[in-house]
Formats: sequence, C-alpha cells, structure tokens
Amino acid sequence: MNPFDVWIVSFLNSFACRSWAFDTFVAEVSENSFIKGGVFTALLWWVWFQTDDKEDERREFVLYGVVACFLAIVTARTLALTLPFRGRPLHNPALHFHIPYGVDKNALINWSSFPSDHAVLFFTLATIIFLVSRRLGIVAFSHLLFVVCFTRVYLGYHYPTDILSGALLGIGIASLSKVTSLRKMIAQPGMRWVRSHPASFYASFFLVTSQISLVFDPLRDLAHFAFAAVKSVFV
Repeated sequence: MNPFDVWIVSFLNSFACRSWAFDTFVAEVSENSFIKGGVFTALLWWVWFQTDDKEDERREFVLYGVVACFLAIVTARTLALTLPFRGRPLHNPALHFHIPYGVDKNALINWSSFPSDHAVLFFTLATIIFLVSRRLGIVAFSHLLFVVCFTRVYLGYHYPTDILSGALLGIGIASLSKVTSLRKMIAQPGMRWVRSHPASFYASFFLVTSQISLVFDPLRDLAHFAFAAVKSVFV
C-alpha cells in the first residue's frame, strides 16, 4: 500500500459507522443501477436526440462511445485478471477498516480491485459526453465523482489509485474518438443502420445501452454460466 491510498481510505473510513442512515444511503447509491448507470444512459440518449447542424458528428461520438464501453470493460477485466491480485480495502487487515453499515464483509472478496472497472466504464462515458456537450459533460463528471468514485472508496470496494487508473484508462479510450478517421470507421456501420432501418437500430440500441446502465452485470452472469457449463462438460 502507498501512503496516498492509506491516507484517503483511512480518512474516509473515520466517518464510517457513525450514522446508519448515511452509510446505508451511500451503499444504496453505489449499488442502485438506476442511480448509477441510468443517468449516464439518459445523458447518452439526450445527446443522441439533440438536433442541430452537428447532429451527425454527435451521433458518431455516441456510437464510438458505446463501442468504447465494451472495449473499456474488457480491458479493465483483462488487466484485473492478469495483473497481480489486489484485495479490496475492506478485506485488508492492515487498514483496520471499519465496514460501513449496509456492506457485506465478503463482498467482491475474490475480485481484484485494480483497476476499477466502474471507473473505466463511467469515465469513458463521461468523457464522450463532455466531448459532445460541455454542459452535459459537467453533469456527467459531477455525478461520476460522487456516485462512483466517492462511494466505491468510502465503502471499501476500491483504493483511490484503483479509481485513478480506471479514470486514466477510460479517458484515454474515449479521447481516441477525437481521431476523426477512427471515429468514423467505428461509427459508420451504425450510422448507415439507423438511416436504413431505424426500428431495428433503436431496438438494439436500447438493449445495448440498458446493459451499460447495468454495468454489464447480466452479460457477466451469462458469461460465468457459459464458462461453468463448458467447464462441466470437459472436466
């Protein structure tokens, strides 16, 4: 552990278990998909349906952002699985961490905390939104700082450096959308699809963005089930 992580985690943890109402509120905010991911999905749709002379460019950014979300979460999980395992603060006996009310002491016990996949995903989204609309981007980043960053550290799910590394990765992935040729290459299939068959496009777009709002948890569950099923056949 580095002093930066220890100081911030210890400072925030000094407020834990003082108020059942506050701790459980923070836990609910952190775990509630409507609050956590729903806002970002709503902002994406808001950006998509804004109409002016830059409508096509904005939609290219949104389509790039949706693809980037998948890339971001895959990258984060790959790093978490390949880098040395890092336990969560709430499982670290050296921190003498006081587990806030409403938190399961065994939560995420077998999941490495570095980097934060929540941070990677939502910083990717917030950056895309900011690149299209600074006003909405400020809303997205403000929401992100409290609903994701603060809550994940306060509850002991992540160290600050987990969040910072995820932020850098997410911002980096999203910033590649400024490369016009890359953005257009990724977005053009979707742009052609929405023009030629809007009904199937919006049905699919709804399903994809709903997964983003749920932090891909249903897809992860399906992947774990598929892996277990295959493993049971061959083992």
